[in-house]
Amino acid sequence: MKIAVLIKQVPDTETKIRIKADGSGIETDGIKYIISPYDEFAVEEAIRTKEKNAGSEVTVISLGPDRCVESIRTALAMGCDKAVHVQDGGQDFDSFQTATLLSQIIKNQGFEVVFTGKQALDKDSGQVTQMIAELLNWPQVTVVEKIEWQGNVAKVTRRVAGGAKEVYEVQLPALLAAETGLNTPRYASLPGIMKAKSKPVEKLNAADLLAGATAKVTLSNYRLPPEKAPGRILQGELDKTIPELVKLLREEAKII
Repeated sequence: MKIAVLIKQVPDTETKIRIKADGSGIETDGIKYIISPYDEFAVEEAIRTKEKNAGSEVTVISLGPDRCVESIRTALAMGCDKAVHVQDGGQDFDSFQTATLLSQIIKNQGFEVVFTGKQALDKDSGQVTQMIAELLNWPQVTVVEKIEWQGNVAKVTRRVAGGAKEVYEVQLPALLAAETGLNTPRYASLPGIMKAKSKPVEKLNAADLLAGATAKVTLSNYRLPPEKAPGRILQGELDKTIPELVKLLREEAKII
């Protein structure tokens, strides 16, 4: 089985975000970057699928600047076999452009199943998987929390509102977008880290893969959300504090 996994390098969730003075984006100096957490589930599932299907191969693909090779090497150390780094040339692509150039690679290299995270933790749009599927005319399932293989058919369980589950049987080729709980991503072992240094990383230019796609969305006027008001602690006997709590919830918080 020829498997691909798409990853995105994003700021660590513990990073303190600073907005540029002109509101055009965030300051990138001093930021620690990581693989987007949902993409880590996708990497783990791609490797597990390879291990269950003898002769399979996993290619990790990422779009971004030179620094994203660090995240690519992490995925290789976890167990992916080779990589494609799509160099962005300093441009910031929207979801449609990203989906267009990634779909070109998937089509050109003949992958049978592609794993992604359900969304990236920076822009949080959750659109790229669906757009790639549309461009390739492939089936796709998002928010996937369980996968069972029956030959070239994936029996996929996804979470929906209210705790309900949906189960799909998807014929390959297909895209599957990972949700929390799908698996527990493995840590890269020391031998894996050493092997990753010699695994091949193919370099491609994003501009060569856009196929004329232009941005449909432009982000501007970045702002931080307003700071939350400090919490309050009510002290005293319950017969006095409970009425006060109810009053605050009704008149200040306005949630009852």
